[in-house]
Amino acid sequence: MVFSLALALPGCGREPVYREQAYVFGTLVEVTLYGEPEARARSLAGEVFREFQRLHDQYHAWKPSRLTALNAAFAAGPAPVPVDAELAGFIREASELSRRSGGLFNPAIGRFVALWGFHSETFVPRLPEAAAVEQLLAKRPSMEDIVLAHGTAASRNPAVQLDFGGYLKGKALDHAARILRRQGVANALINVGGNVLALGRRGNRPWRVGIQHPRKPGPIAVLDLNDGEAIGTSGDYQRYFEVDGRRYCHLIDPRTGRPAEGAQSATVLAPPGPEAGTLSDVASKPVFLAGPAGFPASARAMGTAAALLIDDRGVLYVTPELQARITLVDQEVELHRVPAGPTTLQ
Repeated sequence: MVFSLALALPGCGREPVYREQAYVFGTLVEVTLYGEPEARARSLAGEVFREFQRLHDQYHAWKPSRLTALNAAFAAGPAPVPVDAELAGFIREASELSRRSGGLFNPAIGRFVALWGFHSETFVPRLPEAAAVEQLLAKRPSMEDIVLAHGTAASRNPAVQLDFGGYLKGKALDHAARILRRQGVANALINVGGNVLALGRRGNRPWRVGIQHPRKPGPIAVLDLNDGEAIGTSGDYQRYFEVDGRRYCHLIDPRTGRPAEGAQSATVLAPPGPEAGTLSDVASKPVFLAGPAGFPASARAMGTAAALLIDDRGVLYVTPELQARITLVDQEVELHRVPAGPTTLQ
């Protein structure tokens, strides 16, 4: 998780800062506006929250939505069904990002997410039958199974079940940024469940955010975000359950059909661009799954070379691109600096 430190600074009550929070996407969302009159800021935040709620309702992974309707059609057979332009665009973009990730980002594995009990607001500490996991793994659902043509979508594989849980929060950031820019807002910070996008500055200084320590309260590091940058973290410390002292998190590895192991969290910094929020949300998943040896190459392949990973022992690995930007808060953490370039760790 990434969180804003802006309002924790001294004297913040004297600044023209407006902050509003809500609960959407099963997480806390927050919009902070700088330099806007309170009434206008409240109206702008309301417009953003309404868009968040629309996305949440339309693309919910297990409650009735246009996404669950499409998944039911995929399960019924290969016949094409109509999809609107927005949903088709999401599928097309997610498919391209999946390709860039080498398949580590794979929104087609919703059946695995459900099998492990994460299609629920609460998680029951119960393991699925190993045979069920292996049977589904043998079907190899992927985004490549989906065919878009002439306003329709079809799946060649009935095991495909879309889950945009690792994509939609980032997409919401980009939609919010467009809403605010269209209304002439120059300075804002948008936080959707720890995925954060910055517009402009906080007065005469940048927006400062903290990267959550995965095993301690507070941040492990802080950094300043530039205009248009977005940062996202995936971790094993929010959505998880434990059985016999072992942690099982919601981040499912498509290669095994099981919760990912080997990392506690991964953070990526996405450069400015119209889809920076989406990239910050998506790229942290393959970086997390790639582990200490593979995450630098994975981050670069996704266009987010500034990245860090905390392994299952609590060791922090950071690329040169992100090391130059962060200030460590936890001085006790063991730090490994990743060599520059496309090589992986030795």
